[in-house]
Amino acid sequence: MFTGIIEEIGSVKRTIKKGNTIQFTIGASLILGDMQLGDSIAVNGVCLTVTDFNDKEFHADVMPETYRHTSLATLKQAGKVNLERAMPANGRFGGHFVSGHVDAAGTIIRKSVLENAIYIDITIPGKYKHLVIEKGSVAIDGTSLTVMKIEGECLTVSLIPHTADQSVLGLKQPGETVNLEFDMMAKYIFSFSKNKTETHHSRIEDLLEKNGFLS
Repeated sequence: MFTGIIEEIGSVKRTIKKGNTIQFTIGASLILGDMQLGDSIAVNGVCLTVTDFNDKEFHADVMPETYRHTSLATLKQAGKVNLERAMPANGRFGGHFVSGHVDAAGTIIRKSVLENAIYIDITIPGKYKHLVIEKGSVAIDGTSLTVMKIEGECLTVSLIPHTADQSVLGLKQPGETVNLEFDMMAKYIFSFSKNKTETHHSRIEDLLEKNGFLS
């Protein structure tokens, strides 16, 4: 479990691609302090497992499912990535519940500045639009943000200068891809309401069929 509060920006030192898999070597400093083999690290919002590390970098593997559904396949050597360690049980919760399981990739279509705010417009795949609400939460490349506006199949978020400086979103430009993880509570609520409705309809159909109204 993560919070969406980025701890540091890391740098891709090496990528080894084999088919739809990747072996990453990522340079870091802060998050290496208490690292252990098998730790979970969110890399641009994607939960990856530490397979090896030293005092300057760590290694992680990307499997085909992650390769196909996230922006990690587009990362190149020297590319910058958001990094966050899994939240400790006694830690402070500063963002929102982030699982590190990316739902989809979106594309930045517009970036503008208004006084001290940076507005970013990002496409949303249509089948996920129902999970996004104004003033709700969304994790973009692992950064916990508030949805400012929804228009068509596009959401708008706003970055304060600190967030722009401490995450890769401040560096990305229109045309670049970002990882999207929609609010966990929204997904659970939608799934529960959908299953409840389907179960209700199923029971009605069973009752009608039992009494000869359906054949």
